[in-house]
Amino acid sequence: MGFTPLEGVPMATRAGSVDPGALLYLLEHHLTLESLNRMLEHESGLAGLSGLSGDVRELEASNAPEARLALAVFAYRVATAVGAMATALGGLDAIVFTAGIGENSASVRAAVCARLGFLGVEIDGGVNAAAQQDASIAAAGTSVQVIVLEAREDVVAARAARQLLAL
Repeated sequence: MGFTPLEGVPMATRAGSVDPGALLYLLEHHLTLESLNRMLEHESGLAGLSGLSGDVRELEASNAPEARLALAVFAYRVATAVGAMATALGGLDAIVFTAGIGENSASVRAAVCARLGFLGVEIDGGVNAAAQQDASIAAAGTSVQVIVLEAREDVVAARAARQLLAL
């Protein structure tokens, strides 16, 4: 995310990064500011691309071409974000998949990693398919670690609350 949650990769209902010229065109010819905001925040992302749902589990269960398209766009955009970060960092030591999609979707992890093979990313398909949280899914002998990690947002929030109360 950038200044707002709209920047970056598409999410369940948020558009992700969009060409600013497209937004200006929509405002000039089709939409009000309020309707554009609603569309970008609540009617875009996986839900908008698929026309079905923003839930990856539902899209993976669907045979609709629109569901396949939404998942392919998502994997592409995640991979391009990782590629950009690898460029900024001068390489890649590890990729960590976490939170809802990262922890629970072996097919998304596989699709993202397949696009990053040129950076040394390779996963063990069987380990990926069976992976639980806090597991390495990298193929043996690869230079880039690939890890599925439980988010533990509740622990982070509890630590922050404890630190705040200690002041």
